[in-house]
Parts: sequence; structure tokens; C-alpha cells
Amino acid sequence: MRPQTAILGLGAALGLAALAAAADAPVPAADIVPATWQHHKITISYYGITSLYTCSGLEDHVRDILLLLGARKDAKVNATGCPGPDVPSHTAWIQMDFDTLRPADAASADAASAAQTVRSYWAARELSPQRPSFMGSGDCELVEQMKDSISKSFALRDVLYRTDCVPHEITLDAFDVKGEALVAAPAS
Repeated sequence: MRPQTAILGLGAALGLAALAAAADAPVPAADIVPATWQHHKITISYYGITSLYTCSGLEDHVRDILLLLGARKDAKVNATGCPGPDVPSHTAWIQMDFDTLRPADAASADAASAAQTVRSYWAARELSPQRPSFMGSGDCELVEQMKDSISKSFALRDVLYRTDCVPHEITLDAFDVKGEALVAAPAS
């Protein structure tokens, strides 16, 4: 296990704690958006030239990204294809099974769907090296390869999705994903 992987694990725990604290902040009623959960099952192949991950490291990292962008807390990620349980690999298959919010369609709202409506709001989100703390400079290839999964699965607005990955090089500003994601509002 590389020292960077251990630091990423600690950073992930601290980053998720900060996210949880921010999620508990009250949201003004005017900013609440009715939404419904939408299920997604996606498989991507990861091929990293610059950064290697263990399968369990990929699972944790991808799940952290999904949760940051508003996936429901029961998101599941399974990575396969690594040469061993704790052996870093250039390649892996990543299977994601998760739910995200979509704005509810007011025109087709009925009593049954109203019961399934979730209070949500647009929250600023950013993925860049060290932002949030579980992201690192070597994550460019992973962010680049997750673009379609993120863009097609999450309700996003005002999104800037930039990756400038250079094989065999870790660049401090190689990726930047900024915008607003529809996330569940804390219970009132």
C-alpha cells in the first residue's frame, strides 16, 4: 500500500465529516426543490497509467465521489479485476449501484408520487486536487473516466468539467469539476 493511499483514506474520513456537518445546515424554504430518487446501475472500466488503486481503494474513492455529488447513502460500488485483494492495479471494472435525485415533474404530480417526493436543494460542489480533502492530484484519470457516469446520472447545473490528464505525470491542477448538484435537504 502506498503512503498516498493511507493519506487518502484519512482525508476521505475528514472530508466526509465536513460534508456531513455542512449537510446539517438549515436550508431556506425558498430554496427547497421537490425531487424523486432515480436508480442507476453503471459499469465502467478503469485504466490508469499514472495512478494505481487497489480494488478496495477504488470502491471507497468512487463511493465518496458519488456521495459528494448527492447519491443516496446506500450507494454500492464494487471493483473487480485487480491482481490481488490489496495489490494496486492499472485496470479494474467498477460497478456502481446508486440512486440520485431528479427534480419532480410538477405536471405529473399525484398523491402516490407526492409520497415519494424528497426535499432537496442545489448545493455547490467541487472536485479538484485536495478539494474535498479525499481528492488528490493523482485522481485525474479516475475523474476523467467517470465523466459520463457523473454527467448522465446526477442532476447538475452550471457545470464546468475540465480534465487535462498527462500520462505518467501528476499535475497540481489537472482536473476541476465545479457546479451545483441536487442533494437531499437535511431533515427539518
